Amino acid sequence: MTQYKKTELVLNKVFDAKLSRHLIEGSTVVLHCHHYATLYTQLAIDCALLDAKSLLAECSEEVWEGFLSNYYKTNGIASLADRITIGEQVYAAAGLGKMCVICAGTDSGEVVLEHSHVDEGWIKKWGKSDKPVNLIGAGFIAALFAAVFGKPQRSFSVIEVQSIVSGAACSRFSVVAR
Repeated sequence: MTQYKKTELVLNKVFDAKLSRHLIEGSTVVLHCHHYATLYTQLAIDCALLDAKSLLAECSEEVWEGFLSNYYKTNGIASLADRITIGEQVYAAAGLGKMCVICAGTDSGEVVLEHSHVDEGWIKKWGKSDKPVNLIGAGFIAALFAAVFGKPQRSFSVIEVQSIVSGAACSRFSVVAR
């Protein structure tokens, strides 16, 4: 049996004490808690003036697509399997939960979240919801597929079809090319 070495995520993490800033891979990052993430998610869901739910997901996509694409390029991560593995590890390292890409093709795929920082935080703060709330995760997934396949942002639509916040054991997302 052939053994394959699993690609491991290695992040360059620095704390700039003078500026009180955390940098990961040269990008300034803000460490957050589920309370904060659920609050701005609730604001997006409640906003009636514009489609803030899409804006939050798109913001997440923009940030993560740039980060992932840069990481793949800088570290020579070229294979589909390695890019997916690194993406799953970045999701966990960011404290967003545990992700598993169970099917990925150039025009569609499926992603399972065994744990979700946003969903689990939402339940602790407000209880269960009959509608999906993980806009940040949906944006990350769109970014992951774009970065993995070298496509531009907004190339994939992501729909949460099953949610931890609604009582399911895991969240499931369907991904299709636009």
